Amino acid sequence: MNKPTRINRRTVLRGAALAGGGLSLANMFPAWAQPVSAGIVRALPTLSGTDIALKIGHRMMTVDGRPSHAIGINGTVPAPLIRLKEGTTVRLSVTNDLNEDSSLHWHGLLVPFQYDGVPGVSFPGIKPKSTFVYEFPIVQAGTYWYHSHSGLQEQMGLYGPIVIDPLETDPVQSDREHVILLSDHSPLHPHAIFKKLKQQPGYFNYQRQTLGGLLSGNDQPLKERMAWGGMRMDPADISDVTGSTYSYLVNGYGPQDNWTALFKPGERVRLRVINASAMTIFNVRIPGLTLTIVQADGLNVRPVEVDELQIAVAETYDVIVTPTEDRAYTLVGEAVDRSGMARATLAPREGMIAPVPPLRKRPLATMTDMGMGSMVGGHDMSGMDHAAMGHDMAGMDMADMNKSTPEMDHGSMTMRDGSNAPQVRMGPGVQTISPMPTDRTGEPGQGLDNVGHRVLVYRDLMALERNPDVRAPDRAMDIHLTANMERYMWSFDGVKMSDTREPIPFIENERVRVTLINDTMMSHPIHLHGHFFELVTGHGDYAPRKHTVNVAPGGKVSFDLTADALGDWAFHCHMLYHMHGGMMRVVSVRPRKADA
Repeated sequence: MNKPTRINRRTVLRGAALAGGGLSLANMFPAWAQPVSAGIVRALPTLSGTDIALKIGHRMMTVDGRPSHAIGINGTVPAPLIRLKEGTTVRLSVTNDLNEDSSLHWHGLLVPFQYDGVPGVSFPGIKPKSTFVYEFPIVQAGTYWYHSHSGLQEQMGLYGPIVIDPLETDPVQSDREHVILLSDHSPLHPHAIFKKLKQQPGYFNYQRQTLGGLLSGNDQPLKERMAWGGMRMDPADISDVTGSTYSYLVNGYGPQDNWTALFKPGERVRLRVINASAMTIFNVRIPGLTLTIVQADGLNVRPVEVDELQIAVAETYDVIVTPTEDRAYTLVGEAVDRSGMARATLAPREGMIAPVPPLRKRPLATMTDMGMGSMVGGHDMSGMDHAAMGHDMAGMDMADMNKSTPEMDHGSMTMRDGSNAPQVRMGPGVQTISPMPTDRTGEPGQGLDNVGHRVLVYRDLMALERNPDVRAPDRAMDIHLTANMERYMWSFDGVKMSDTREPIPFIENERVRVTLINDTMMSHPIHLHGHFFELVTGHGDYAPRKHTVNVAPGGKVSFDLTADALGDWAFHCHMLYHMHGGMMRVVSVRPRKADA
């Protein structure tokens, strides 16, 4: 039997003693997350029914043998699986046993706004030592999750999965299923993490380019490095918080804990993959198995076969795999910056392991990520594929670049032309404006364009059923995702949540085409509460409907929204520290006035 490859340079294999210790701590985890699980069985959910009690409280959790402080629910981290039934009404009594305010948001669930669970937007929060009762009808089916929307509690373990069984026969048939809840955890307190990011945004990046790399011919050549340095940009800045402080978890277990899910050869196994991390985008694959995507953000899609998928923070994907061999397979959740991985095992029997692939070379940002995807050195590159789009700037003269791109400020070598985004408030919180952002929904995620196998892209997704509202948009609006990355300031249209009380207004049942334009060099998974929207990816009435969409660096994404849920709703980047740093607004849906 092959031994697993070392997960990252920080982890040390502890052998059988650690494995035994991990198993002895199994009672710290909910039943669905036990290290050897026969899968979620419909008759034996962890918490189900129409009246459910949840208690938020402090506890310790152990990751790869190391204890750290956490916040959980009903004594477990992650929180219990809640299994519900479409067509019922659920009553969730949530008791806050902390000495600070808390909350729970039901991510992706369509609920009345007063039960959405966002303090200061839809309700006042749950005070210490008090109970708040959420009660709402279950009007959908699929894979979702829940988490705190108070401070940075989500980073400390306050999250859990939700599975809603359909009222009618499920069109996705499987022999068994497993929840795969991906997350990140650090022994460093989240407020300390945020403070370090404010003081030095690259604090956790241990993968910068080096002189040694230059001399050995790795990464960017000298001229390109100087060009990026002149623009005060770091192409290795892929993730704000990395494996230097994070452990990457599957169902609360670290890579050495090796959470294991069982199957019988030939079974159709449904994996309900949820990215419940605070800051980490994962690249998910199972070497040796094809992944058939059957659901995105809880809604069914036409099956798509791929070898790998990138799952942004707060997204969910349901995947069917059919292992036919009597052997173990490794489930890999590699962090987008390749600083570490989450790891689990699919096996026909307890105790089996499979080889763990080594971490792949970390990606570097490109001119396309800088918002110059359609133009490099004055040349139109809109017809070229991503792999050919100016990845090598070695032959580009900076003087020529400045002549051909008047958007660039000649003094500071930054791109900050406000005329490209007239609605953006050009204050100190806006460092760059993308001169030529492009629609990147047909591209794989960062670092996946040359992996040599099939990778899911948004344009692969098509709704299984015709969209419920296929009207053309009544109006269109652009929203810029803005930042000053050096000061770790994040915003929409140059405005932080703390700087305005004015919501983004919508009228009940209007159709609006919203285009998100990423003026930063970081990915942003944008989540709209209370609604699903249709991605504009060329599929017409069968456009995929989502509640969270990842906007690639220098990219743009359009979606059509039916504003059919009255009330005030949170709208934010789901990178926790981006949201905490200001990238959040309120969307207000008001009743349509009666015709005179």
